[in-house]
Amino acid sequence: MKYYTYVLHSSKYNKIYIGYTNNIKRRLYFHNKGIKGWTAKYIPWELVYHEEFDIKAEAMKREKELKSYQGRKFIREKVLSQR
Repeated sequence: MKYYTYVLHSSKYNKIYIGYTNNIKRRLYFHNKGIKGWTAKYIPWELVYHEEFDIKAEAMKREKELKSYQGRKFIREKVLSQR
């Protein structure tokens, strides 16, 4: 099984969301359904970046790195500026 660390962007609200999953399409679908949670307030979401891992712990570690100040800076400067 593959695991993914992913970044979603809500251009309408200029918000980013970072998470990990083993099924990106399903996660994006549920984020955009707005059923509950923080992401429900900032629909619509678009997948703007992801990394693939063989080990769940590695995906979780990368999620934590991307949620740091430097990680968010990387997302804003390298990922979102390229769009």
